[in-house]
Amino acid sequence: MPKTRGSINRRLASAAGLALAGLLVAASASAQAGPQAASAGQAAAAQSSPQPKRSSKASRYRPDRFAGRARTYYRVVWGVDSLAVKWAESGEVIRFSYHVLDADKAKVLNDKKNEPSLIDPQAGVQLLVPSMENVGQLRQSTPPEDGKSYWVVFSNTGRLVKRGDHVSVVIGTFHADGLVVD
Repeated sequence: MPKTRGSINRRLASAAGLALAGLLVAASASAQAGPQAASAGQAAAAQSSPQPKRSSKASRYRPDRFAGRARTYYRVVWGVDSLAVKWAESGEVIRFSYHVLDADKAKVLNDKKNEPSLIDPQAGVQLLVPSMENVGQLRQSTPPEDGKSYWVVFSNTGRLVKRGDHVSVVIGTFHADGLVVD
């Protein structure tokens, strides 16, 4: 039986109507599900496209600042713990801080005769403690006491030392190597 134009047009119209109805149902379901379903659909579409694979998973744990031996070394030999180097004042200064466990061993760190310096081999610089007219050197030089924390500030003019750099702090015979700037 030959099909007439009218029957073909009716079938096309009904197919278009069904397609339109399907789109409307899908759109209303997406609107009711909220942005989570839409983002899930986008995530599924994104997963189907090829992406570079990562070799390691991201970890929420921060690496230990020192190996067990280094921490023990600073405690036993120098009487200090909790060594930290922080990027402060928008990078204009670097703050080195430490906690004293044994005041007799830590005297070297607070001795005014010893000039502290911070060495960054990656940047190729050696930072010194700035001295201000009315204040003097920006460091604590009182005799250390057990259980107290102390600090030294280094001038980072030009912001040559960056966060993440591995630096060394030298104060007289005291050397703390491989400290990470936070």
